[in-house]
Amino acid sequence: MKYVAMIYGNQAKWDSYPAEAWPEAIARQEAFNRKYRESGELIGAYGLADAAAARLVRREGGAPVVTDGPYLETKEYLASFYLLDCAGPERAQEIAADMPFADVDPVELWPVLHESAADV
Repeated sequence: MKYVAMIYGNQAKWDSYPAEAWPEAIARQEAFNRKYRESGELIGAYGLADAAAARLVRREGGAPVVTDGPYLETKEYLASFYLLDCAGPERAQEIAADMPFADVDPVELWPVLHESAADV
């Protein structure tokens, strides 16, 4: 079963993190990524750009209409997501709880109901 694990943040949070602490934080995250890639349970880990770079896309009259983001009414935004392939929800929850900063901020975990075929 596949799961998406999502981490939220905001620019003020990243700016408040001490510069000297970033190398250790990145090393912890890379160790987590390596551990679960090696187990075959981490399909991919993706950090996203700042919310100011987000765009909202709609279709009007058959053409794309693009507006600036962010479009959520919150200071928090999706900062990273991980695609997991686990035996079941308990294992996905164990992996999410093992994320380096899960003791500070929660990890949102969503089952993936389906995916399109890779050869389509």
